[in-house]
Amino acid sequence: MEINSFKKNILDKKYGRRSFLIGGSQLILVGLLIRQIRQIQLNEAEKYKLLAEENRIDIEILPPLRGVIFDKKGTILVKNKENYRIRIFKDKNINLLNVLENLSQLIKIRDERKIEIIKKLNNKRSNSSIVIVENLSWSEFKIVLVNLPSLPGIVPEVDFKRFYTQEELLAHLIGYVGLISPKDLKGFSTDDPILQIQDFKIGKVGVEKGLDKYLRGQVGLSKFEVNASGKIIRKLGEEPSTSGKDIHLTIDSNLQKFTMLRIKEHSASAVIIDLSNGGITCMASNPSFNPNKFVEGISQKDWDILLQSQNQPLANKAISGNYPPGSTFKMIVAIAALEENLIHSEDLFECNGFYELEERKFHCWKYSGHGSTNLFKGIEESCDVYFYNLAERVGIEKIAKTARKFGIGIAPDIPLFGISKGLIPSKSWKKNNKNQPWFTGDTLNSGIGQGFVLSSPFQIAIMTARIATGLDIKPSLIKAINGKPVKYDKQKLLGIKKSTLDIIRQAMFGVVNNKKGTAFNSRLINENKIFAGKTGTSQVRQISEDERSKGIIKNEDLPINQRDHALFTGYAPFKNPKFSVSVVIEHGGGGGKVAAPIARDILLYALNGALPSLQEYPAEERNNINSIINSIKKEMIST
Repeated sequence: MEINSFKKNILDKKYGRRSFLIGGSQLILVGLLIRQIRQIQLNEAEKYKLLAEENRIDIEILPPLRGVIFDKKGTILVKNKENYRIRIFKDKNINLLNVLENLSQLIKIRDERKIEIIKKLNNKRSNSSIVIVENLSWSEFKIVLVNLPSLPGIVPEVDFKRFYTQEELLAHLIGYVGLISPKDLKGFSTDDPILQIQDFKIGKVGVEKGLDKYLRGQVGLSKFEVNASGKIIRKLGEEPSTSGKDIHLTIDSNLQKFTMLRIKEHSASAVIIDLSNGGITCMASNPSFNPNKFVEGISQKDWDILLQSQNQPLANKAISGNYPPGSTFKMIVAIAALEENLIHSEDLFECNGFYELEERKFHCWKYSGHGSTNLFKGIEESCDVYFYNLAERVGIEKIAKTARKFGIGIAPDIPLFGISKGLIPSKSWKKNNKNQPWFTGDTLNSGIGQGFVLSSPFQIAIMTARIATGLDIKPSLIKAINGKPVKYDKQKLLGIKKSTLDIIRQAMFGVVNNKKGTAFNSRLINENKIFAGKTGTSQVRQISEDERSKGIIKNEDLPINQRDHALFTGYAPFKNPKFSVSVVIEHGGGGGKVAAPIARDILLYALNGALPSLQEYPAEERNNINSIINSIKKEMIST
């Protein structure tokens, strides 16, 4: 009995401890639950209340401020300008026509615009809005503010719009912004919040488009509590938008202005490259347009004027223009021949005015011929017959290979759209594109930069930059992003013998500085700024044998669209070169007469960083130059 009583006491104690442990655990668990419930009820009640009523939270997407664009010296080229505008919201309790009539008593609104606004709002959901008018003056904006109580649904706003400080001077390079189009949507993710911002603008052309990913910035979000009718009760929080990155370009806006004024009488383009780093310091195309007209949507009248102009003011001729390079291409043929050891610089060809191939005559520009001609004379006096001989000896495949090494036939890699890669033909190209065999005559035409050969002014400037330096110059357009300099790969050697380049450079020196050179009248007398170059005259019409026998019609006597293109390319100074230049004057006539003087003045401005001095020109040129410079000076001051 005592044993059984002892066992019972032990069991009772065990069950007591278990009950205590289980009970205690349950009490602790209940305590934690009570504490959590208290936390939810007291401390986070507001949060969960809002989550439970999510349909009452409205989210507004905040547009970012677009990045500012500067030139290489810090001059603002594009900025964001305050824009006073008026927006109207759709509300079933508002008579839209009455509101618009009242508003039109304060600011001018055309009747057609009122009808358009009502029609657009009627097709939108409740609480939608559209902008009625933009670009108000402060006085107009203030009048609306004062009268807001009598204008239900009207909301005055201050936002920022793009403003192009240089207007026509840099329009092709900088471009402009515009509303997102269906075509643009292909480049966006379908859930990109930017697409939900009314009237949001992106880069459409030029740098604005090419660097849009940097300039655009990131959207922000604002959260509001609203009642059933959509009225804002309070603001719940905000994630601010992030402004786009500021961009410093390699462009010198003063040089650009001088260049645009120097070519303003022509349909023309010009490019200047800084040989120290490949930076594009000038890219001009004329005629131009005012990009500010595109920001809010250009009028149909202005758009039609631009489209119908024969001189294509919307095209950036510097990068998209495809022209036969003419005699500027002769350096490529000469380099190919020298590199392949197919000729020595003193080897002679006889020029009697034409080159005969299988009973077909290929004519020299000089009817009487150049006589015995070596490479130096061939380039200095631009003898076509010399280069017919040379091209036949070298062959199109080696010419094409050399051309690509110097950037012809290859699209340069810069953040712009519509860049032409030109055309360097070959036997396979003609077979694939023309379904015809390659003839020796095709090679002869290519040898003087005619026939199928095409290049842009930009490519010609790159070609000359590489000749001047012996380096594989890669052009660049961006100097810095958000103040941080952009690093580019070091320019590598081109892989052309120095002796070859020295011969070509000396011949280009003779073009400008020897009396029989085709650009002798455009020389400079300042020894520190003497330059070298090559003229080009690009034929745009066929000259018949009958016309040759009677006398070739002068350019000035032809309709303008039948006149030759005038080209010049060069670099300065001849010793320790700093800049290369390319100028193309559409239907300008002779390269030596028209393009060379313009290129000279642009190079001189680039070297001086200011208007050229008359003392740097030959005495016989100073009166004419003085008139040109004074005219440009007045316009630069006024703008």
